[in-house]
Amino acid sequence: MSLTRPVKTISVNLNKDLVRSIKRGHAWLFSDAIDLPQAASGSIARIIDRRGEAIASGIYSREHPIAVRICRTEKPYALDDAWMTERLEAAIQLRTSFFDQQTTGYRVIAGEGDCLPGLIVDRYADVAVIKLDGGAPEDFYDADAIGKWLAQRLNLSRVIHRPRGRGTSGRSIYGQLPTEPITFLENGMLFTADVVHGQKTGFFLDQRDNRWLVKSLANNRTVLNLFSFSGGFSIAAGMGGAQSVTSVDVAAPAIRAASDHWLMNNLPGASHQGIVADCFEYLEAAQSNGQRWNLVICDPPSFAPSQQTQSKALAAYSRLAQLSASVVEPGGLLALASCSSHVDAALFTQANLEGIGKARRVAQLIADHSLPIDHPTPLAMPELRYLKFQLFQLRK
Repeated sequence: MSLTRPVKTISVNLNKDLVRSIKRGHAWLFSDAIDLPQAASGSIARIIDRRGEAIASGIYSREHPIAVRICRTEKPYALDDAWMTERLEAAIQLRTSFFDQQTTGYRVIAGEGDCLPGLIVDRYADVAVIKLDGGAPEDFYDADAIGKWLAQRLNLSRVIHRPRGRGTSGRSIYGQLPTEPITFLENGMLFTADVVHGQKTGFFLDQRDNRWLVKSLANNRTVLNLFSFSGGFSIAAGMGGAQSVTSVDVAAPAIRAASDHWLMNNLPGASHQGIVADCFEYLEAAQSNGQRWNLVICDPPSFAPSQQTQSKALAAYSRLAQLSASVVEPGGLLALASCSSHVDAALFTQANLEGIGKARRVAQLIADHSLPIDHPTPLAMPELRYLKFQLFQLRK
């Protein structure tokens, strides 16, 4: 059973001097960097430099802005089952040293970071979820074959494929389609992932380390968790001994999930309040009412889905930093996060500086984090390190 779809191999000529970038591990070639041959999406592209020599191989899509995703820069450049199995095994072996039985939810395959561009696999206990990026990955990888291989290799009960497209439901590759969210552990905390209908693959695994940080800082603090989704930071704060936790999200199902997770972890119900509200409006009202918390966490969805929306996103991040800072007690902590890949760390820092300044607060940056250990990225591709998490103490 082949792990890739039957495709042809084509030659793709570079028209820019990108050999050094490719050899250093940058995995993307945009359409203006190559001569675009007429070939089916998912074709194997043998990359030819301007001297006429083969230097790498990847997967091709004429219609996608990322025309080639580089997979291999060493001879013989073949993208066959032997190569695919080797890369899958390497990714699995890398994770074996990362987690113990207290964490059963993690990323198994991280696309470009595991030299399998466009292929994402997340694991929740004995269930795995596969997602493929648009363009070449959808036409090159055989999700069904990969899922069945993973099921055998990892002793999984089910494997779900989450097709691209907002609002699309998952389909079963292996085992029965779950009718309930999947329960898993993260650093000993119980969570659930809706692997069929939920956002991403069902949970935001990339904030694991930051939830652990919040847990370590929450003792005896009052905590406000904005854009709380299913309550990851809220439960971490509760498990860390917070006096009280308030979760705010515009989606009622997210607040219900947060409340369920709170009770699953045997936390006192009276210590958690879930509020369905727009977070900007909630903060404006809290500021007007003089409400304050010892720890405020703000982890919004992406404000910049494209480069064209970057300016608008930066204004939103700055405004959010201003409002959030205004409700932090003197000497309290403020955590601000961004998952927008089109807003880099320097721009995010500047937006936070401006927003906190407008709130007339003075801040110390005490933690500045990015992706966790199971989300590797090529060193040559800093643009893939999309997650920013900054923790401040507000001195006054």
